[in-house]
Amino acid sequence: MNIVGQLAPLAFGLAVIGSGIGVGYVIGKTIESVARQPELQGRLQSLMFLGVALTEALCFIAIAVAFIPFPAP
Repeated sequence: MNIVGQLAPLAFGLAVIGSGIGVGYVIGKTIESVARQPELQGRLQSLMFLGVALTEALCFIAIAVAFIPFPAP
């Protein structure tokens, strides 16, 4: 049995779940901040897109690492 091959789908799922939680948190806090100070909407929106991009990048890195062939112990 190849345990690494069986754990790859679990890694995909955890990466996507974590990324979804992170993106939801970033967007929620941005909406809250714009509601408090509407004049900063443009600056907050650009920072939100940066945060979303970095959060999604972590997901893509986790998926890429799952494709690396590890030797069997």
